[in-house]
Amino acid sequence: MNYLVDNWAFDPFLIVAIVVVMWHEIGLRRLAARSRPERTRERRRRSLWFYAGLAVVLVAVQSPLDYWADYYFWVHMVQHLLLMFAAPSLIVAGAPWQPLLDALPGRSGRSVTRGVLAGGWSAPLRGLGGLLLRPWVSVALFCLVMVVWHLPVPYDVGTENSAIHIWLMHGSYFAVGILFWLQYIPSPPFRRRMPLLSQAAGLLVTNFVMIGLAMALSIFATHSVYSVYDHLPGVTLPPFADQQIGAAILWVCGDFWAVPTMIAIIRQLVETEGSVGVALDRMLHRGSAAGGWASRAPVISELRGQRSAPPDAGS
Repeated sequence: MNYLVDNWAFDPFLIVAIVVVMWHEIGLRRLAARSRPERTRERRRRSLWFYAGLAVVLVAVQSPLDYWADYYFWVHMVQHLLLMFAAPSLIVAGAPWQPLLDALPGRSGRSVTRGVLAGGWSAPLRGLGGLLLRPWVSVALFCLVMVVWHLPVPYDVGTENSAIHIWLMHGSYFAVGILFWLQYIPSPPFRRRMPLLSQAAGLLVTNFVMIGLAMALSIFATHSVYSVYDHLPGVTLPPFADQQIGAAILWVCGDFWAVPTMIAIIRQLVETEGSVGVALDRMLHRGSAAGGWASRAPVISELRGQRSAPPDAGS
């Protein structure tokens, strides 16, 4: 029991989370004053996902997980999965963007929004944001960050240096997690730009990268590759066994999040195509060239559907 009770950290991030929740509630209240009741109820339901995501971040960085991650690789792996998968997916589902903007004093929320979307000063910012939000750029960054931080040298440096560990390692995990899940989870006012077939392909690529990384750390490795875990006092689990357990967690997690997401994508394809056979033909590239991977029709139809969809804000 002392493993769960002891070694909690109470750093300033807890205060930041409380301030963000209060700020978000102010934005929800202002939006409710000029919105339809059903839209207000929808935002309230989404806010629960957002708060759950913040709670997961707090568990990852302030609970005993953060303490024991310095001693065991498998605990560190759980922490990274929370920051890269669980927390970002919940926050994206919570769509906190508009309430946080509306909480700004007076009309500054709308002014900031107009300035960011149309102001000349924000053109470089919009260009960078557009680049990062491109579907395959998001997927590539997600995979790159995951691989780079699990290479022995960056991992050891990030684990031994607290500033690098918190701001670069954890920060990059969380940031690319947000970018990645914006391609899969509706999060108004962001609109998903990734066609369904590309979503399925991106999901497979990411899952293969995770499984390949897990195999490199368990099946193909013959010893612990992270020197930071050697000769730590009080650690009873051998470093290589610890590494294999962490790799197994990464492998299982790959299936745990990929399978439900793939099922959701196939269901959307079935609804679009009208039958399971046609959807599978398109996914397996057995259909005609017009319905294959090279087709622009699904992209055009999805973009048309997105353009006709009403924005999240409104009365």
